[in-house]
Amino acid sequence: MNRKIMVFVSLALVVTCIAIFTFRKEEKIDFSADVKPILNKHCITCHGGVKKSGGLSFLFENEAFAKAESGKSAIIPGDAEHSEFMKRLLSDDPELRMPYNAAKLNDDEIDILKKWIDQGAKWGEHWAYTLPKEVEVPKAFSFAGLFGIKPKGVNNNIDYFVQDKLKAKDLTFADEADRATLLRRLYLDLIGIPPSLAETRAFIEDENDDAYSRRVDSLLASSKYGEKWASWWLDMARYADTKGYEKDGSRSIWPYRDWVIKALNKDMPYDEFTVEQLAGDLLPQPTKDQLIATAFHRNTMNNDEGGTDSEEFRMAAVLDRLNTSYQVWLSTTFECVQCHSHTYDPFKFEEYYKSLAFFNNTRDEDTQGDHPKLRFYGTQDEKRIDSIKHWLAANGNVSEAKSADLFLHTLEPKIHAHYSDQIVDGALYDTKWLGVRNSGSARLKAITLDGKRQLFMNFWTDAVGGKMEVHLNTPTGPLLANVDLPKTSGRQVIQAPIAATSGVHDLYLLFKNSSVASGQPICMIEWFAFREDFPVGKPMENQHLQRTFLQLVNLQPEGVPVMIENPKDMRRKTNVFIRGNRLSLGAEVQPMVPESLHDFPKGAPRNRLGFAQWIVSKENPLTARTLVNRVWAQLFGRGLVEPLGDMGTQSTPPIHRELLDYLALDLMNGKKWSMKKLIREIVLSGTYRQSSRLNSDNVKKDPQNYYLARGPRFRLSAEQIRDQALAVSGLLSNKMYGPSVMPYQPDGVWMTVYSGESWVKSEGEDQYRRGVYTFLKRTSPYPSFVSFDASSREVCLVDRIRTNTPLQALATLNDPVYLEAAKHLGEIMEREGKGNPKNSIGAGYRRTMLKEADPKKIADLELLYQKALAEFNKTPAAAAKYVGGDSAKVDGKKLSSKAAYMMVANALLNLDEFLTKS
Repeated sequence: MNRKIMVFVSLALVVTCIAIFTFRKEEKIDFSADVKPILNKHCITCHGGVKKSGGLSFLFENEAFAKAESGKSAIIPGDAEHSEFMKRLLSDDPELRMPYNAAKLNDDEIDILKKWIDQGAKWGEHWAYTLPKEVEVPKAFSFAGLFGIKPKGVNNNIDYFVQDKLKAKDLTFADEADRATLLRRLYLDLIGIPPSLAETRAFIEDENDDAYSRRVDSLLASSKYGEKWASWWLDMARYADTKGYEKDGSRSIWPYRDWVIKALNKDMPYDEFTVEQLAGDLLPQPTKDQLIATAFHRNTMNNDEGGTDSEEFRMAAVLDRLNTSYQVWLSTTFECVQCHSHTYDPFKFEEYYKSLAFFNNTRDEDTQGDHPKLRFYGTQDEKRIDSIKHWLAANGNVSEAKSADLFLHTLEPKIHAHYSDQIVDGALYDTKWLGVRNSGSARLKAITLDGKRQLFMNFWTDAVGGKMEVHLNTPTGPLLANVDLPKTSGRQVIQAPIAATSGVHDLYLLFKNSSVASGQPICMIEWFAFREDFPVGKPMENQHLQRTFLQLVNLQPEGVPVMIENPKDMRRKTNVFIRGNRLSLGAEVQPMVPESLHDFPKGAPRNRLGFAQWIVSKENPLTARTLVNRVWAQLFGRGLVEPLGDMGTQSTPPIHRELLDYLALDLMNGKKWSMKKLIREIVLSGTYRQSSRLNSDNVKKDPQNYYLARGPRFRLSAEQIRDQALAVSGLLSNKMYGPSVMPYQPDGVWMTVYSGESWVKSEGEDQYRRGVYTFLKRTSPYPSFVSFDASSREVCLVDRIRTNTPLQALATLNDPVYLEAAKHLGEIMEREGKGNPKNSIGAGYRRTMLKEADPKKIADLELLYQKALAEFNKTPAAAAKYVGGDSAKVDGKKLSSKAAYMMVANALLNLDEFLTKS
């Protein structure tokens, strides 16, 4: 009986195995993961984007299956054998085989393509352009888990994802970093400066279960958090204190930097953070802060050089805004589409200009004045503005009050003089300002005059008795206005009534002043504005408020460049640029987003506000992924997807894609776009808390740590290196906000043309402020920051590539900022050691590294001290020069000791373990 059962079971197993091997489905080929990388690597160069050799392209699905020049389709779905595509890959004829004049595809690649075609050649979407609805956390079953016991290294869901990948590679989590190292890592990551020795000791001695999480929460609540993370954001915002290009004049845009710090500190939800920067001016009743936020896109460069084409550089700024928006929020190399369809990703040429149309209707121009600016009035002047608004609302309507408020705070909308044409006996001086001689004229084209009864004009002149006549439609047409041009002291805005007229008309400006010398312009004009008249109301009130209005317009308060949208009558058309050339216009296009991405939100306006709402839509697969990826890179030194600027088909397929998707979905839905909550979850994970020490077995299996089997270890940023040196030496200022400062910089670094601007060293604590407040000149950035890979911020930068060069050591060894920090640290060491070199050096090491030094390090540093002391005793002048400052008041032996301690301190500030987060 038992034998029969054994035979039956054996037969059943055999039949089962035969059935499995006979009827199992062939492994499914995934287009995005398996096929697209092969096409991109071998085929797209000749068949897609710029080139479509033989009429064949593999960029879009319809093109890949369309008939080629031969009249046949290259790919026959389900029939690889008869597909010309496969025949060409397998051909022995070098004139027919593809890829042409290149190495043949390997057997694995050919096998993948053959299977893909035989399986129906299903086209697929790139993983990054699809949004998962949910991601299951890979928690393996364990009996210990039933009792709430987590596996080693697992603190939250992040660790389950990482552990799942570690198991597949036979890797394990590293032990948790020692407490001093962990706390230093946490401080540097969250607030950008290290903890004090007292804070470190308190953490080491804190035995409570929540000791670490309490530190995390405390640092996230610190005002220093915003300063640290602002540096990261300002790289992407291309924030600088100058305008760029050759002239590179100063620009007062620091209120935007302060806005970023404050927004990060209050944990403004990332969707709001996005909308306010892209379109804060288009929100209902925008606040001043929301207008300041729009300076994100006023960080574009501005060319003040005389003779430049203002429209050329206005358009350069608009293109930069479009490219930056796609790069910052969507990790998309959209700039590739300016001249032709994207070579690798599914973006069509015309779609670039449809997206450009969202940005092409802002009021800013390439002008010297950086208009429009949000003007910051004093308290009393703001009260005067309020009284005008209230009077207009009571005697006119709300729209008139709103128009007056906008004009007083931004001087918009206005028409810049460089838009004038048909100039007779005059010119656009420096291509910026209109200057016309006696009896000369100029035209303002297509001006909407409906409801406009007042002309405002910004001009200047040294002559008296000038006149400007405004004629309708022709130089001799009906007189619309007769404007007196009084002598001015600098630039002045004047106001003149114009005759009631409706419709759109050309206006001809005729200038007269026979007293002006021949060949000289009567005046110079910067801009014009056509505005509605004040309501009649009470005549005395009307006249008084109009005078007040003009007085306020003529004030020159501080301001910050902001974005303001064109009114309907000044709306620009957007055309395709044939081959990317703005002078070669193609068809007109309307605002729209690429078809390959998610749909534009229903009911959203077709302007920057609608575009911003599309960016932060929960249907968008890219924005949350991008933020998670870049925050992860800030903490681990590398993103989950590389490179940080491209999640398209040319990016490296992510190992931890499920983790990325989980965090992205949770960011939008669970955390409500809170960056602080995202960072908190990451730094609380066991993955983050691992030691960065090298385990020989793990290193052999994963030398680059792609699978995250050890903690992060990489060099600090330029700002952190300087801030840390100032912090441990007791020099770092806690002062926040305000104009950018100028710490020590060698003479001759700035070679400023035209303006005569120079680097003036800040006084007092301003020279010890954090790096985020350092003045940044685009053509000449702060030298030590450049040495440590900081950007000139002429364009958006999403990833500072860390380099190692001798210049870095030269900077930290010799830059006076670091020498001064070493001097103060040396004094602290000398004081705490009470005359004992060994104790002093131990105290210095503890202060910088937050732990005890091993005896060998102490011995090496003590040897450095003794050698330096002996040398300085021989050459007191060298000691005095090295210490600097008030060294003349110090006697010889004390001076030599002071200099020797300063040298040891300088060595401590240059140790790899000090400059590295580990």
